[in-house]
Amino acid sequence: MTKGWPGTAKLTGRRVSVILEGSRRRARATEGSVMFSPVIGQNAKRAAVRKALDAHKVYITAQSFSDGAYRARVLVDGEAYWVDEFRLAQLRQGLTPAELELTPAADD
Repeated sequence: MTKGWPGTAKLTGRRVSVILEGSRRRARATEGSVMFSPVIGQNAKRAAVRKALDAHKVYITAQSFSDGAYRARVLVDGEAYWVDEFRLAQLRQGLTPAELELTPAADD
């Protein structure tokens, strides 16, 4: 617990228990999501929404299976690319086509 906070904190495994002095309130949260004020909680929620909105969308427009290999034609930010399963997973994790050095697909 940080200095200046009234009360006691007890770390038990992956849970945090906080008991404020002069109060019968208890707060429990899993590790990593401990929020001591509504402002911190609201900021965390806004950051999560901002991150989701900033992430690019990956749309699969075609798929092919040939000789045991998977290929997908994906649309990312208005541009089409042919990618394998590994590159598709990387795109879905948030990497950009420029970071993966992908070249746009030729118009079919």
